Amino acid sequence: METLATTRMSSKGQVVIPDSIRKRLDLKEGAQFLVVGDADVVILKVVTPPDMNEFDALIKQARKQAKEVGLKPADITSAVAKARGRK
Repeated sequence: METLATTRMSSKGQVVIPDSIRKRLDLKEGAQFLVVGDADVVILKVVTPPDMNEFDALIKQARKQAKEVGLKPADITSAVAKARGRK
């Protein structure tokens, strides 16, 4: 079920998410959002950190794929240094 509400932006650019929306989405203090703006539309998407088990599975998958294509730890170190602007 969709909940509609209105709010206003303060002089500091702060927007209060109405209580009915916060409760419905179980938003707590400190919740983080991805903010997308286009024309007259602003979208807030809740950012949630991955579950540690999910993160472990992603790391295993990345290591397996790296091994399959022959990446070595030195390749990763070199790529990170290059991305950071070091040689």
